[in-house]
Amino acid sequence: MPHPHRRHGHACGMASPVSVTRRTFLVTAAVAAGWNGSRSRLVAASPGGRLRTAHVGVGGMGSADLGSIASHPQVEVAALCDVDQGTLEKAAARHPHARTFRDFREMLATLGDTIDAVVVSTPDHTHAPAAMSALNLGKAVYCQKPLTHEVHEARQLRRVAETKGLVTQMGIQVHSSAVYRRAARMIQEGVIGKVSHVHAWSSKNWGYDGAAPANGQAPPAALDWNLWLGTAATRPYTAGLYHPGNWRRMVDFGTGTLGDMGVHIFDTPFDALELTAPRWVRTTCRPPTGVGHPERNVVEYEFPGTAHTASSLRWTWYDGADAPPKSADVKLPEAVKLPDQGSLFIGEGGVMLLPHIGEAVLFPEERFADYRRPDVPDVNHYHQWVDACLGTGKTSADFAYAGRLTESLLLGVVANRFPGRTLTWNAEALAVVDVPEATTLIRRTYRDGFQVEGLS
Repeated sequence: MPHPHRRHGHACGMASPVSVTRRTFLVTAAVAAGWNGSRSRLVAASPGGRLRTAHVGVGGMGSADLGSIASHPQVEVAALCDVDQGTLEKAAARHPHARTFRDFREMLATLGDTIDAVVVSTPDHTHAPAAMSALNLGKAVYCQKPLTHEVHEARQLRRVAETKGLVTQMGIQVHSSAVYRRAARMIQEGVIGKVSHVHAWSSKNWGYDGAAPANGQAPPAALDWNLWLGTAATRPYTAGLYHPGNWRRMVDFGTGTLGDMGVHIFDTPFDALELTAPRWVRTTCRPPTGVGHPERNVVEYEFPGTAHTASSLRWTWYDGADAPPKSADVKLPEAVKLPDQGSLFIGEGGVMLLPHIGEAVLFPEERFADYRRPDVPDVNHYHQWVDACLGTGKTSADFAYAGRLTESLLLGVVANRFPGRTLTWNAEALAVVDVPEATTLIRRTYRDGFQVEGLS
């Protein structure tokens, strides 16, 4: 399995407003002509029972996604899309029979029923536009984490995927690893009893405390900067600040350390404890700049109780220089050295430390000396999605689950703009009850000419 934290590839963007009308017509015609979202129709449409995939963003993590999905013997890579010509050419050399595009909407409109499924591996701000465009056509979708850049986008992807009955998977590969699945099972089997507090952390720093760039430069000749921006507001290109790798530090394109690593490290506790939407969230960080995410954050949540928790659950996230927390502060002996990334479950009968991509450790160790851990196999996260598309089995991180996880995670990103203030969350209304200005950050306005049905 490729390393789950390799940086995402380049966004495959959208067309100029002049060509949107024609492409909208073509997309609508494709829906009317063919694929209706049923799994049996997908299998029947694929020659020889093969899954014909189209890939949006094929550099960095997109290259890893492409290779992993293409390794399935029943996959045919039909199309590649990237706004960086150099990146696109490298991917095309690996898959010479695939058609190539710079604009994912051009790809979807042109290929119509000749593709079955779409893989989205772009910067965060293009996840939802590309994924929703594919869902609107009735395509199965694999979308990298975090599922979306905004809370409203996560809710909408979840709703549309469920309504259409489409096969989906969020690219959170460690979700299917044996160590994480075993830890989730141990928690649900009650090894440490009901959990009252989760601590989670990453010492990575995907923040930017600097000022907005004063001057822009001409973008590289191979990069279509307008398409890379996509739905985001227009601004000059600045070398080293956005493309290809630092975009996740910036509030308009990425989701900071919480969105990058938090989605991995939140996943097992969120899944194991069967959590729903939080009641409130509060962040301690520097004042907002409107440019970059804070370089260090402590984010607190309260969740309603479940069958696996106390009457309510407290959750604390630490990143950057605030991670990891001190061992004594999380009820561990001071001699225990916490890993740079991980999570900790505090239960009524013990404590579970779960290093990121590592086996869980139970405390006090003498109490669990004879504990026999469940035997849980690894699962290929990519192949699980392909098999589900072809009618075998189900995905474990579909948008029904990924949407809920992403909504909760992104509320912490919103709280970073209001440090020290408690944001009380009304999940049904998608609104922050006591800080109305925070509600304006739940749903962003897409740039003119770049709107997407179901999101704009």
